[in-house]
Amino acid sequence: MSDFAGMEDLLQDFLIEAGDLLSGVDNKLVDLERAPDDRGLLNEIFRGFHTIKGGAGFLNATELVTLCHLTENLFDNLRNGQLNVTPDVMDVILEATGTVREMFSVLERATQPAGADATLIARLKQAIAGELCAGHAQEVVPFAAAPASPGAATAAPAATSLGPNWELLHSAVTEVVAKPAPSAPVAAPARAAEEVIKAAVGRRAGDKPGVNAPTGRRESERQRDNSIRVDTTRLDQVLNLSGEIGLTKNRLNALRSEILSGRNDTETLHSLDLAVSQLDLLVSDLQNAVMKTRMQPIGRLFQKYPRIARDLARNLGKDVELVLAGEETEIDKTMIEDLGDPIIHLIRNAVDHGVEDAADRIAAGKSEKSVVRLEARQEGDHIVILVADDGRGMNPERLRAKAIEKGLITDEESNAMDERQSFNLVFLPGFSLAAQVSDVSGRGVGMDVVRTNIQKLNGSIEIQSQMGKGTTFVISLPLTLAILPVLLVRIGDQPFAVPLSMVREILPIDIREVQEVGGRATMVVRGEVLPILPLVGLLGWPLERVPQYGVLMQVAELSFILAVDTFAGREDAVIKSLDDFRPRGVAGVTTLSNGQIVLILDMKELLGGAGDHRGMPRLALIPKEPAAA
Repeated sequence: MSDFAGMEDLLQDFLIEAGDLLSGVDNKLVDLERAPDDRGLLNEIFRGFHTIKGGAGFLNATELVTLCHLTENLFDNLRNGQLNVTPDVMDVILEATGTVREMFSVLERATQPAGADATLIARLKQAIAGELCAGHAQEVVPFAAAPASPGAATAAPAATSLGPNWELLHSAVTEVVAKPAPSAPVAAPARAAEEVIKAAVGRRAGDKPGVNAPTGRRESERQRDNSIRVDTTRLDQVLNLSGEIGLTKNRLNALRSEILSGRNDTETLHSLDLAVSQLDLLVSDLQNAVMKTRMQPIGRLFQKYPRIARDLARNLGKDVELVLAGEETEIDKTMIEDLGDPIIHLIRNAVDHGVEDAADRIAAGKSEKSVVRLEARQEGDHIVILVADDGRGMNPERLRAKAIEKGLITDEESNAMDERQSFNLVFLPGFSLAAQVSDVSGRGVGMDVVRTNIQKLNGSIEIQSQMGKGTTFVISLPLTLAILPVLLVRIGDQPFAVPLSMVREILPIDIREVQEVGGRATMVVRGEVLPILPLVGLLGWPLERVPQYGVLMQVAELSFILAVDTFAGREDAVIKSLDDFRPRGVAGVTTLSNGQIVLILDMKELLGGAGDHRGMPRLALIPKEPAAA
């Protein structure tokens, strides 16, 4: 039974607004760590917690109110100058925000959250009193083993691995710190990477490598994310266009009545033509306006990553700053939801593998602090996302050697690879440069997941790297998944659609200019030798005639000429997925203006299924003559 009966709408509104506030607080905390004397940041963080506490109090979430109140008191002392921002204080604050986020997850199930851990409460109170230091974290951990020393038996009962240290637990609850046995201070254990990410954004068991679980967000997150924030000016534009379409419809009805009554003079037909043209323009504008209501600033996705990078870097003993750029860039909301996991993987990869330790950076003449840059920008009808680091870069020879060692490629394939193809080896399932499996990396599934998820969004990812300078991952995505501009091509009488974003140009195929290179038919286009791939061959159909036209296409790093019989122009396709049955190489279907159903081709899948390790098949261009009797 729900603990919030009759308050479900209020609860959902609180979770959405408080979640945004908490993400903003996390980002400001990372900035505060770099500028501990910034009173403006302290005031903003204080107001954020105060707002969350007020909403939680209205919902009678007393345990959440208690935690927020203590954290608020700590920030009050910090902003009044009674305390200083230290790494230990920041650790306690970030642990508190992580616990608040976990409480939000419980609230999503319409259940009152349990109280925060007694250790955290005790540490917060110690921080408020100015008594927090590195050693106190160990003194109040209820499940920590007592330090072994000769006087330990008399000073405190030693905890075993089979049970808690009851004296330390009592000390944490009663806020009376037990006198520790004389021994060397024990350093706080580093948190696992999965715990770091869980505290920042929340994780599921199925998010771990090797666990078969549904991809995407939790069901509670999907329910909450059904809402969307839309600027009222965009809704006003949709309303105005709807009114204009209504007026144009009335005009068309009047013209229809005139034509049916026998008035079909030139003036009437001209008015009809103008009305139809106006309707076409208005419908196009309405379509664009509606699509813009789905567009959201990508900054709402980016804002949770500085905390993840900060915690992970601290866990690994590195000094890393995550710099954000292009947060105002807009992208389809459904794509924002599906980009979360790939970008987390790339940031983890940059912090763990990309950037060096402080000692290595100093030895290489670099600054001790490394920078990871997360940037988004719009280029034409695509969104480009960059994840770049200033680390050690990638060694193509080492990548090829590791792939051979793991049996992912052969020596012959390795020798034929250029630098870009060598970089792409990191996307192979099972590939990893890590010497051993850790909480952060080593299983060889992270980058494979990244590429798979990006391709599901009709996007592409490429790697640019320079030894000693750093590595950049470049993700290219369409603005939206709802409408796809396509080029219609024909094989005989059968039309097919290929994504227009992959088309560079259309050119005629002159069989006299076709040359065979390496067993492939090729043409030279402005000095570039490009293979010719007949579409019938990619589809597995028999070649009955020589194709007349070629579509010069770019798929990831591959450039080729797609040979077709003819083409039928450009269309803005509304994609309909094939959930129950999807043939290989088919991304979906669409319906033309004449009602004909057309298959939208997945060129990457077609090339992958028919090609060699470089994705380039060998297909005949000229039909075979029938054998003589």
